[in-house]
Amino acid sequence: MREKKDAPLRADAQRNRERILDVALAELTRSADAPLSVIARKAGVGQGTFYRNFPSREALVLEVYRHEMRQVAESAARLLAAREPDRALREWMDRLARFAMAKAGLADAIRQATSGPGSPAKPGHNAVTEAAELLLRACEEAGAIRPGVTADDFYLAIAGLWQIDPDGDWQPRATRLLDIVMDGLRAGARGR
Repeated sequence: MREKKDAPLRADAQRNRERILDVALAELTRSADAPLSVIARKAGVGQGTFYRNFPSREALVLEVYRHEMRQVAESAARLLAAREPDRALREWMDRLARFAMAKAGLADAIRQATSGPGSPAKPGHNAVTEAAELLLRACEEAGAIRPGVTADDFYLAIAGLWQIDPDGDWQPRATRLLDIVMDGLRAGARGR
């Protein structure tokens, strides 16, 4: 017999959960101490529904972070199915930049959720790293980027994203940085 925890959510319950996560991302990005009651109210759910999904602040913060990482990671395959590999990679880089800016806003909340004694560990980045590898390999096979670029190389190249102020006008700066990185990845490509 399946445990209730493993059962898929009903459609309305899934929508409630998604709404809570969307509101929590916005509110926790503004303030790590955003009251959970405000998040529940803005998501349009009652306290019972909220706490059934997220029994603690830590559970909510970590799920927002995981949810955002999952969204970025899962978008890689969808982009590859719909676009040429280099266009898919460049668009995915924009999604990664949005995640980086959201993560920067969530940094205080994540730190609070994972820093106390007995606190859960911060989720790893394996899924995002695997998505980067998927895109890089597809680009390499298509001759769109230089051969041999690893996910580690890629993250070192885009590390400047984490230096951009997420509270400022970050999008033009991120776009310029990612365009420069993409130009560098294309240098020495087989197909060029």
